[in-house]
Amino acid sequence: MRVMVLVKATADSEQGVMPSAELMEAMGKFNEELVNAGVMLAGDGLHPSSKGKRVAFDGTSRTVIDGPFAETRELVAGYWLWEVRDMAEAVEWAKRCPNPMPGPSELEIRPLYEMADFAEVMSPEAAEIFQRTEDKMAGR
Repeated sequence: MRVMVLVKATADSEQGVMPSAELMEAMGKFNEELVNAGVMLAGDGLHPSSKGKRVAFDGTSRTVIDGPFAETRELVAGYWLWEVRDMAEAVEWAKRCPNPMPGPSELEIRPLYEMADFAEVMSPEAAEIFQRTEDKMAGR
């Protein structure tokens, strides 16, 4: 199963406070363990929301909202994409992670949908489009 592990933002990450050299080294070692175990598929840190944008949808209307965004505890400062056997394995890996922020911090683990999850609502035409797109992405 694939999961996205979200590193929740903190006041420090939203202010652009950079991690210490020690944290960078610890995270580098943790990422290396994940890769060596065949778990990590992708991962990166995100700039503070002050550098971001949101696009709000209402029917055919689109509104662009400039950051920063309120509710720091609801924001994401980074992510990993992991391939694990089950949620229990993801939790075990997450518990091994160095604290990603100075002070209290939090990781959120969310399973990704797989195409099989949409089997009841997927037309053959839509399935073909999604498969074609997936094949193109794999060829990057």
